Amino acid sequence: MDSLEQPLGGSEFAPGRTYLNTSACGLLPRRTVEAVTRLAEETADGRSDGAGSFDVVDEARAAYARLAGVAPGRVAVGSAVAVHCGMIAQSMPSGAEILFPEGDFSSLITPFTVRGDLKTRFVPLERLAESVRPETALVALSAVQSADGRTADLAAVRAAAAAHGARTLLDATQSAGWLPLAAGEWDYTVAGAYKYLLCPRGASFLTVTEEAQDSLLPIHAGWVTGEEMWVNSYGPVRELARSARRFDEPAAFLSYHGALRSLELLEEIGIERIEAHDKGLAARFRAGLVSAGREPVMDDSTVVAVPGLGHRADALRDAGVLLSARAGNLRASFHLYNTAADVDRALDVLAG
Repeated sequence: MDSLEQPLGGSEFAPGRTYLNTSACGLLPRRTVEAVTRLAEETADGRSDGAGSFDVVDEARAAYARLAGVAPGRVAVGSAVAVHCGMIAQSMPSGAEILFPEGDFSSLITPFTVRGDLKTRFVPLERLAESVRPETALVALSAVQSADGRTADLAAVRAAAAAHGARTLLDATQSAGWLPLAAGEWDYTVAGAYKYLLCPRGASFLTVTEEAQDSLLPIHAGWVTGEEMWVNSYGPVRELARSARRFDEPAAFLSYHGALRSLELLEEIGIERIEAHDKGLAARFRAGLVSAGREPVMDDSTVVAVPGLGHRADALRDAGVLLSARAGNLRASFHLYNTAADVDRALDVLAG
């Protein structure tokens, strides 16, 4: 087992402060920064093929597919979770019931509530599975709650949805990159890649099963979504891609040239190894909080929240320790570049 005394990733990271805020934004690996910089400089000089490579985008798609446990043809690329969810929301029939956990992230929820003609229902996270009913059309949830790091009973939710014929939508933004993802077990998954996947902002992934693809409307289809991409520049697209690429947004090349390098790094290290490292650090932090008389949310998650302590985030920042305040909670989030020394530094500042 790896020691918590050493970061994973070697010289790829060199944070200037104690950074425990990956749930807000992950640190970019050195190789990713180099890839983005190279493309920006080439674009400034005048590239013969425009501002980036579709081949690189497809390599990033394939790398994410390997991490998510699906074929590349089941992955669509985009810019943000809200855009992916908006497409799913606009594809739902009028009057459909969408079931959410209370307090889940707004980018997952709001694309459905703005429709106005959908029935949205909210229940406590721990009651989500038992709350699925025959009229539920879609169960949508985050694998890890942004506000407090709680993890959902994913197997129970999938079983309940299957029993009632409901589709499922999993937001893996707070889990992909440290928690193994079996995207094929869900009708849809979405993941903003700028957190634990360590990608530049502007890269986001959607997975869609073949069965669910049939009922999903590609509302932002364009020339890049054609089965033969380079023959669709003028007039209507003749044939949409037969794969999930039909749901692509035009890729932000700078983001995806960087994303490929970040995803390659995660593959090199291994998600299981990262999971053990991150959870070990989180467990050390929880134990230290309990010893100090604090009451963190107890969960087997790399995200640790301390209710009622959000007001300490500014003081921690002034001391060089970056965390977040979310919904009144002080939220620490650990990733591969963190070590036991980072945990102890945060505990020392909190004790001061």
